[in-house]
Amino acid sequence: MNQNATRIKLFAACLYELLLLIALWMLCTWFFVAVFGDATDGYKRYILQLVLWVITGAYFVWCWCKSGQTLAAKTWKIKLVTQDTANQDSESQQNNTLNLKQALIRYALASACLLACGLGYFWALIDKNGLFLHDRLLSTRFVQLA
Repeated sequence: MNQNATRIKLFAACLYELLLLIALWMLCTWFFVAVFGDATDGYKRYILQLVLWVITGAYFVWCWCKSGQTLAAKTWKIKLVTQDTANQDSESQQNNTLNLKQALIRYALASACLLACGLGYFWALIDKNGLFLHDRLLSTRFVQLA
C-alpha cells in the first residue's frame, strides 16, 4: 500500500511545476504575439489569457490521463490516483489513471481554488490527510511511489 505524498513534496512539486509552466507560458505568449501582435490591452489580452489557461489545462489533463504524473510529479516520485485505487499495491496502481472527465473536473476545481487566492492549495496545510481542497472534493490524492 502506498502512503500519501508528504506536504513538503506536494508543495515542492507545485513550485517545480510553476517553473515549468512559466517556460511554457513564455513560449506560448511569444508565439501568440508573433502571430497576432501586441496583446497588452483590449480583447487580445483576454484571448491570450484564455489560450494560456487552455494550454495549461491540456498539459495537466493529458499528463493525469496518460500516467497520473506531470514532469514535476515524476521528479518527486509522486502520482495522482483516485481514492478507490490509492490502497491497491503499487504494481496494479501503476495502470490506474484519471479518466478524461475526472481530469477535466480536477483542472476546473484546481483553477477555482487558485482563483480563490490559492486557498484551495493552502487547504493541504490543515487537511488531516494533507490533501488539496480540489483533491478532497474529487476524491483524488497523490501517493508516494517506491
